[in-house]
Amino acid sequence: MSGVLNMVAKKTTVAEAPAKKTVKQTATKTQTRTKKKFSSPKEEATHHKQPWVGVLETHVNPDNPSNGFFELDWNEYFIVQLKSHGYDGPTEESIVDAWFQSLCRNIGNETGLDMERRGSGYININNLGNGKSEVS
Repeated sequence: MSGVLNMVAKKTTVAEAPAKKTVKQTATKTQTRTKKKFSSPKEEATHHKQPWVGVLETHVNPDNPSNGFFELDWNEYFIVQLKSHGYDGPTEESIVDAWFQSLCRNIGNETGLDMERRGSGYININNLGNGKSEVS
């Protein structure tokens, strides 16, 4: 009996019922979208159209630890970000390399090293295929 009185007290009409159902469906769709799982931080950043760069691996020469290289990966939005900040080059690898060299020079300068007089040696770029290159 109290259930019937409750319905009368709320004055629920047939027109209001679908609106509540629609709100529930929308909430369910939103919850599904926010629960999307990404296989990697790169995939998530790319999905959200945000710049992303990451170090995949660090290689150090065991005979001379001053030599080595970093294996980097990035998404297209990182290249757009670098280009918007003045980095340019014929390939994505050359654009990222220019950024990475600039980053290393800035780190050296912050520690008090005179980075302008340092010889950078040479850069060897090996195309590994599938959009990846090895830079050493």
